[in-house]
Amino acid sequence: MNGFIWAGIRQQRGTLLGVFVAVLTATMLATGLGVLIESGTRGGVEPQRYTAADVIVGGEQSFVTPEQATYALAERVPLPADALGAIRALPEVAKVVADTTVPMVWGGSPIQAHGWSSAALTPYRLSSGHAPSSADDVVVDAALAARTKVGAAVTLAHGGIDGTYRVVGTVESTSGRQPTRTAHVFVTDAAAAALAPRGEVADVVGVFARPGVSLGDLARQIRDRVPNVVTYTGDDRGAAEFLDAGAARATLVSIGSSFAGTAILIALFVVASTLSLSIQRRRRDFALLRAVGSTPLQIHRIVAQEVLLVSGAGALAGVIPGFVLAAVMRFGFAQAGVIPHDFALTYGAIPPLVAVAAMVAASQLAAAVAARRSARISPVEALQEASTTPGAIGLGRTITGVILGIFGLFASAIPLVVPGTIAVAGPAVAALLLIIAVGLLGPRLVRVAIAIFGGLLWPLRSAPSFLAAANARSNSRRLAAAIIPLALGIGLGLVQVGTHSIIAAEATSQSHAGVTADVLVTGGVSGLSDPAVASIAGTPGVAAANPVAVSEMIFSFVQLGDPTSAQYAVQGLDPDATASTMDLGVVGGTLKALDGENTLALSSDAASAAGVRVGDTVTGHFGDGSEVTSTVVALYTRGLGFGDVTMAEDALLAHTTTGLSDDVLVSAQPGQAAHVQHALEAAGFTVANRSELRAAGDGARDANSLVNLIALAVILGYIAIAVVNTLVLATGERRREFALLQLVGSTRRQVRAMMRTESVMIVLLASVLGVLVAAPPLVGISFGISGQLLPSISLTESAAIIVALAVVGLVSLALATRAVMRRAPIAEIGSRQ
Repeated sequence: MNGFIWAGIRQQRGTLLGVFVAVLTATMLATGLGVLIESGTRGGVEPQRYTAADVIVGGEQSFVTPEQATYALAERVPLPADALGAIRALPEVAKVVADTTVPMVWGGSPIQAHGWSSAALTPYRLSSGHAPSSADDVVVDAALAARTKVGAAVTLAHGGIDGTYRVVGTVESTSGRQPTRTAHVFVTDAAAAALAPRGEVADVVGVFARPGVSLGDLARQIRDRVPNVVTYTGDDRGAAEFLDAGAARATLVSIGSSFAGTAILIALFVVASTLSLSIQRRRRDFALLRAVGSTPLQIHRIVAQEVLLVSGAGALAGVIPGFVLAAVMRFGFAQAGVIPHDFALTYGAIPPLVAVAAMVAASQLAAAVAARRSARISPVEALQEASTTPGAIGLGRTITGVILGIFGLFASAIPLVVPGTIAVAGPAVAALLLIIAVGLLGPRLVRVAIAIFGGLLWPLRSAPSFLAAANARSNSRRLAAAIIPLALGIGLGLVQVGTHSIIAAEATSQSHAGVTADVLVTGGVSGLSDPAVASIAGTPGVAAANPVAVSEMIFSFVQLGDPTSAQYAVQGLDPDATASTMDLGVVGGTLKALDGENTLALSSDAASAAGVRVGDTVTGHFGDGSEVTSTVVALYTRGLGFGDVTMAEDALLAHTTTGLSDDVLVSAQPGQAAHVQHALEAAGFTVANRSELRAAGDGARDANSLVNLIALAVILGYIAIAVVNTLVLATGERRREFALLQLVGSTRRQVRAMMRTESVMIVLLASVLGVLVAAPPLVGISFGISGQLLPSISLTESAAIIVALAVVGLVSLALATRAVMRRAPIAEIGSRQ
């Protein structure tokens, strides 16, 4: 039997090559996404400054919800008040050093300032001068030393306010590696505490172990002695040093998880379709085996072992390309700014093992289903069907497809009866349901379409058109095998791109309508302090100055009877200055009631999701993990443009890393806008007028959407490969048909013209099916987001998806046709195929 199977693989290597390619690319996609997910739990950034300490101790930078969902916290979580004393009391500890980071600006470039004692945690050592001793002393690193000299006076800005410092020393790295993320300066511990938002409360603590002490044991003892802290050793110290490393981990898990389900579902669909085509091409062989006495079990065994060998080889071959794909996606996400450029992926064994096992198992299951008809059909019927097109699809498949299609249409209509963005989840699921339904009902849908489209070809009175129409009518199932992958890619691409376009268009519309300020003063990388805000408000011609801080909050509530949590963007503002600078579209309560952290305003979408109204209370956690229970004092409609949560800025700043405002919205007195902008710029502030403000907001949303476009491009790239693979297989099945057409009088040019006509038919039908699949979900999403039935989608991006996949289909069919017709017709008709 084994010799027979190997002989079958050699004989059918062209057919099985398609299965090999399908499994290889599916494994590549699954492995790449798996690497992203694993890197979200174990990847990170190597430490640059915290390299001298043995153990770094920081606050717990993640929050686990009641339903066991984990969220990365956006702000630096402070250490417990008694942490330093408890750690110092451990007998294994030799020294404990606290560190606080203060963002500053030197000549327009961002730098970080630290207390001098924290230099012990770093690779820096004094190379000239001496340590800082007074409030205006500063020691600079080697990168900054090239711009100044010991004894010189330099201007450093914190929170938009300049300060003059005297350079008293320089430091250099003794490890040979200079920190590259940013430049560093050191001031006295008292000066650092005066600038830090939490005063003398440390951001992190570096611990030095006594000789002979195991670092792992020391870290474990610290966690046991001090609750609610996290210990970092080795390369993990980079996660304590760089907050964006933790955020990047959460982002990678979110991206990988959100796209993994769709991608793997598509991969399984493609592998199953390819196997079905492969086995269909070999129905003559299986018919002959049944005629000479092979049992159904033997047919299943032959198919299973052949597929196991081919899919196993394809899966193993897809591992390395999967690692490469992960690296390419990491580069794209870094360019988009959602993960640090120096974030390192983790290439472990788990993602490829899971991907290989899943694809081999899926191939076996698909092979069993695809071989079922060939195995159980009677020998006489097998020989009769082997020379004709297989019968119509089964009743079970038809019923399943109809049910999924109905569910998909109902899910698309959920926003018509359920208000708010919460209803958008229905149409998002509906897209997958409709895509699967089209895959199951493909032959029947194509048969109906051919009855309409094929009739248009008959009056053309040309041989190629006649042949194309005849083939389409008699072989709708084969035509469906070519149409469905293209329709799948077009439908999925339109839904993904359209969803982003709808959300971005509504967010832009809300932010443009809601900004009533004349100018915006941006805080840049260092933010704006209270004295800076006061200076802005005191500028002649300024009517109102509204400082705005941005962070995130996590709310827990009950939804549909189950505990649920959600992370929302939160903005802090001055309630008294908001009326003349910002219009949130308040529909209940008043923003003037915002006072302290125990009051907040919610967008109508967030309030609907939580099931609360004005006067109700909500429980959540700030970006630094602090728990809060607040009363809802206002509801507003422009949540997409300004965030779903709004509260008083002073209350929010107490729970941010820097304690500084991000921006200040400024409303000028009548006729004074230009004067105010000029005066603020002259004072050294970075100012944007209203049109520039809108452009900046739109650009930020476009940058965020780039992540989805990268992931979508990867999936569409995979679908394009699958389309080529499927079309080549489907065209290769027609070798004898092309040979017979030429032997009865058709020329090669006529056969190729017939295939060109069929290609156009396939592309047009796939485009129509893809648009029809995407239309109901997009209409539902549009109504849920903006209240409009007509979606605001990018026609350029939509056309690009359709044209790109259409070109792939046309070129693939043209090349496959030429390849199939290379052999002489008489030789092909006499072959054993």
